[in-house]
Amino acid sequence: MEYRALGQTTLRPSVVGFGLWTLSTGWWGEYTDAEAVALLRDARDFGINFFDASDSYGNGRSEQQLGEAFGNDAGVIVATKCGYDFYTHGDERRGQREIPQDFSPAHIRRACDESLRRLQRDRIDFYQLHNPKMDTIERDETFACLDDLVREGKIASYGVALGPAIGWEAEGVKAASDRRIDGMQIIYNMLEQDPGRAQIAACRAAGASAIARVPHSSGLLEGHYTIDTTFAENDHRRHRPRAWLVDGLQKVEQLQFLLDARPGATLGQIALRWILADEALTTTLPNIYNREQLAEFAGACDIAPLTADELARVQRLYDTNFGIAPHIDNARAQDAQATGAAR
Repeated sequence: MEYRALGQTTLRPSVVGFGLWTLSTGWWGEYTDAEAVALLRDARDFGINFFDASDSYGNGRSEQQLGEAFGNDAGVIVATKCGYDFYTHGDERRGQREIPQDFSPAHIRRACDESLRRLQRDRIDFYQLHNPKMDTIERDETFACLDDLVREGKIASYGVALGPAIGWEAEGVKAASDRRIDGMQIIYNMLEQDPGRAQIAACRAAGASAIARVPHSSGLLEGHYTIDTTFAENDHRRHRPRAWLVDGLQKVEQLQFLLDARPGATLGQIALRWILADEALTTTLPNIYNREQLAEFAGACDIAPLTADELARVQRLYDTNFGIAPHIDNARAQDAQATGAAR
């Protein structure tokens, strides 16, 4: 496993992290808390030390799972998020649709204390505003509250997690340039590079880190889908337009040259290696469902990095939309807007 610095902090997360949305929300399959805790502890055995939760994942469940797995273990870097007021509106959530947000200092303080209790920790290593809109990025009192929490020792550092839909370029650039964030969590992968490129550039200029979630483009870059793939009733991908799968598979076919150059490597590993070619990316958050997948993704550090020629070829493919008609971009955006996934 490799480790990189998080912004200007002394924290060194593993370049492959673990996002707890798969274990706590029921959107990627059902897990008991015992199964979740066992998988989290397995991740530590593979060298993973960065775990990303949210107070709203499962209405506190992801943090409870982390607390049970690790408690106050200083060797674990815990990231979590605040902003969705599930304390008041938790029963209103249907699927992945957003519930009301609250980024007032009073709510942030309450949320932080409740997260610390569930996590069984004295301090949160990396605290993120969860999908803040521009009015929140511009609100001085919100960031003054985060600075106060750092001074009080309740959090070590803070940043923003942007989404849920593909977008949020202006919010990301402004957060990096105008606020003292140490990290920004964004959607970024070989098939979905924008607005990530602008957000990463802003992080690099500010000395902050970028954290890539959805590094496998919701599974397309794991290499297991076919034209006949179907998704379970409770799987969020079931509700996407058919074009998302059809066009995505055509794009993935054109990445075969990366596999040919690395016998024994998987597309899932290569997708992570592509992201990590940029030193501004501190860590990645692949969806992890089981121990086999955990071993695969943790092993990404063992395969050869992409060469400059390979990186350039991927970039040319992306810049020409892999030769695919651009209607999928509209379908993808409409799908993300419709689901409003609070991730």
